[in-house]
Amino acid sequence: MIRLIIIAGSALLLVACAQTAELKPPPGKTLPVAPYGREDKPSAEELLQPSAQAVPERSVELQTRSQPREDDPFDLPPQ
Repeated sequence: MIRLIIIAGSALLLVACAQTAELKPPPGKTLPVAPYGREDKPSAEELLQPSAQAVPERSVELQTRSQPREDDPFDLPPQ
């Protein structure tokens, strides 16, 4: 039991010391080249922002109560 507490405490300490400084490429390295069709080179912060295509917004309302499903013409039994 004590071993588990020590492991959990160590994991918490390790997670708590995360770096919060601005991201920069290592010395001697550069950021990736500009994407095809783009003239300026994006910054590190711009590269970290996901595009709308990578994280689409939900377009369907969640159901708030149980409702019977409509008949699905493609829900056929196996042959």
